[in-house]
Amino acid sequence: MEPCKSPVTTDEYWDFIIPHNNYTPEMLYSLVESSCVDIVNRQYAIAYLPRSQNGELSLANYSYASIPKLYTLLDTSALEASGISSVFSQPALRNGGEGVLLGFIDTGIDYQSPLFRTPDGRTRILGIWDQTLPTDGIGSTFENLSFSSSLSDTSFLYGRQFTEEEINAALFSGSPSQLVPTTDENGHGTFLAGVAAGNESADGTFSGAAPACRIGVVKLKQAKTYLRDFYLIREGAEAYQENDLMMGLKYLLLLASAYRLPLVVLISLGTSQGSHEGTSPLGKMLNQMAEFSGVIPVLAAGNEAASGRHFRGSVLKDEEYEDVEIRVADQERGFVLELWGRDPELYTVGFLSPTGERVERIPLTFRDDNRIRFLLEQTVITVNYQNAEAGSGSQLIFMRFESPTAGIWRIRVYNSLYISGEYHMWLPPHSFISENTIFLRPDPDTTITDPANAPLPITVGAYDHTGGGIYLNSGRGFSRSGKIKPELVAPGVDVYGPGLSPRPCMPRMVYRSGTSVSAAITAGAAASLVSWGLESGQPELTGTAAVKSYLVRGAKRNPTISYPSKEWGYGQLDLYQTFLRMRE
Repeated sequence: MEPCKSPVTTDEYWDFIIPHNNYTPEMLYSLVESSCVDIVNRQYAIAYLPRSQNGELSLANYSYASIPKLYTLLDTSALEASGISSVFSQPALRNGGEGVLLGFIDTGIDYQSPLFRTPDGRTRILGIWDQTLPTDGIGSTFENLSFSSSLSDTSFLYGRQFTEEEINAALFSGSPSQLVPTTDENGHGTFLAGVAAGNESADGTFSGAAPACRIGVVKLKQAKTYLRDFYLIREGAEAYQENDLMMGLKYLLLLASAYRLPLVVLISLGTSQGSHEGTSPLGKMLNQMAEFSGVIPVLAAGNEAASGRHFRGSVLKDEEYEDVEIRVADQERGFVLELWGRDPELYTVGFLSPTGERVERIPLTFRDDNRIRFLLEQTVITVNYQNAEAGSGSQLIFMRFESPTAGIWRIRVYNSLYISGEYHMWLPPHSFISENTIFLRPDPDTTITDPANAPLPITVGAYDHTGGGIYLNSGRGFSRSGKIKPELVAPGVDVYGPGLSPRPCMPRMVYRSGTSVSAAITAGAAASLVSWGLESGQPELTGTAAVKSYLVRGAKRNPTISYPSKEWGYGQLDLYQTFLRMRE
């Protein structure tokens, strides 16, 4: 097999997520007829196939799960509200996450900031994998990492790693950026790392939730153009590929294994695509990780509750169809719309355009693309029926609107196999399309973004710790299958943390809101809890199930609210009360 002829990060290659059953590299090369493959774990691999050898990108030619989904960012009084400051005041509990690796998969980190350095100036960061930089050599970037038997492959075909030693050498040199040329141009990753793991500032006005932990960082590259075009997301949108997140998880697992540290991993990205049951390849990988002792995934619930981009439908038994109305904004490039039926029901769709052109009910077909061109408009709609989507078993109707005419579109939904008549529809997240493209009768529930619907990881919503109310945009539960999500809420409105610095070593503090912030605070709290468990001889506290259970028990609950709640989960994070509950 020939090696990759050019960097796999270019649009010359298309990325596909390939399920396998503990195949060897040679077996995977034979399966995809290429050696241009990254192995994620025993269950998944990423194949990079030359664009010239591929047919049209569509669900008729490729499975829904194999095409990477696109994820978007989910944008110290907060520590007091979360009971973390109270823990700091207790000498027996003040471990700050020592002995734990807190991993971030985001936009990178300002590694020169004093918030991520020890008092003697050395870094607390054990490793940074920057996916945007060219690798030093295929398969050689990570040779210095030891690994466990569950991750027998350490090769990565793209990106560049910077080790703790390299970062320290850069920090004590006269030109850090030349030796370690990784930056955070966005600031999102630096803010979350600061909130979760930053040191106490020199003036005492700021501290992260786990200031003594070690840090691992993955800087995600932006999504490729061909996927942006396939999903028709707006120009300039921050978008990241599912397979890059999966490879980021692999890197953090390798890093934790090399240093023999328990890992708390934070993912503050999400998508409205998928079953909303955590059955995507990324969701399944996170679920699998959450079963490992010493790995605790913490996920943001998303900010889609008030965006108007979820519709819960119901076709009654004596009704032929239900009309779903979508208002499409002017100059909308396009969008994808997904309908997910409740098992084992089947649905079909038709359309009525803003100009009155009607497309009758499209019959059920198996895996074929139904491409509809409107006579009086420039709009093209492609409809694909996945009658039993592989990950969930549910029916998926995938609809792709190219150059949709502005105005009110009606999707006519017919029930072809009635059980309850319930179905869900999701538009893309607000950052991918115009803010004015919405359902006219939206439902704010079932708006937690994937992968945060995965059952086992800890999912966190956001509330306003100054006013006491829920954050309006915080994703609401439950999952489509009824799993309790989110489990907790934490402060996520106007939280204080580090922004991009005007010059090295001079942090500039800013305020941010969103469930990404609340999840970062919770990840820091989880790291402190795991650290205390290790110190006190309670190794069961290195498992996701135990950490989740203890945090839920200690959560603050309002007697006027019925729990578990779609907005509040089991209550508000309170780490100090978690420790008090242990004493009881």
